[in-house]
Amino acid sequence: MVEEILQANQPDGVPPLPLTGERTLPDVPDENYWFRRHLVVYEWIAARVGGMRVLDLACGEGYGSNVLAGSAASVVGVDANPEAHEHARLRYTRPNLRFERDLVETFSEPCDAVVFLQTIEHVEDPGAILEHFKSILAISGGVAYVSTPNLLTLAPPGAEKSENPWHVREYRAAEFGDLCRAHFGRVELLGLFHARKLRVHELALRLGWEGVHKRLGLTKPFYERFTPAIAASDFALRPGNLDAALDFLAVCRS
Repeated sequence: MVEEILQANQPDGVPPLPLTGERTLPDVPDENYWFRRHLVVYEWIAARVGGMRVLDLACGEGYGSNVLAGSAASVVGVDANPEAHEHARLRYTRPNLRFERDLVETFSEPCDAVVFLQTIEHVEDPGAILEHFKSILAISGGVAYVSTPNLLTLAPPGAEKSENPWHVREYRAAEFGDLCRAHFGRVELLGLFHARKLRVHELALRLGWEGVHKRLGLTKPFYERFTPAIAASDFALRPGNLDAALDFLAVCRS
């Protein structure tokens, strides 16, 4: 039987969420790499939506909506999962932030920016989702921020999909760019890459660090310290060789 992993140190009255693999959570030390990998994109977007009305669709635990609300005029975090919705509603309270339990495909409210991170790979009809975003943004002429993992760095070499059971389809850079450009007139595609200590760790692995720590019996103590110490600043979002990126972020305008 697999032990359930719950978020640690939640505020009084806030039910912790379990780690299922479907969504990323803060406050789980072993999950910190993935949490920071998602958080850095939210922080990058937050710096660009100051004073805007923002929809954070498929918001999950709610941490990203809270980050966006630090600069946006208003944020609505939308998720269909009842446990995630209740957790987010209780944990993140700001005057300009609210959470709605609804489907991404149907929720519609006037806004200036739509944020849809690490979710398009979960949906059966991504084109319909992007058309829905375009219709929401039609009046304001706003922007959609859509991210997804890179098939080439997530899945085994030559595979068409990783083993993540929640993913319907994963994309190469050109495929993701073509998908977004089929629905939006202007699309800027950026890649997320390792930086600082994660870049050093990446280079160390290429030089054989994995074999060294295994031989010395250091694997568990090393990663028990290294993984919780990863910060959002250990990732960089930029143009570059997108085939080597961890994730893609499409900035989409009509």
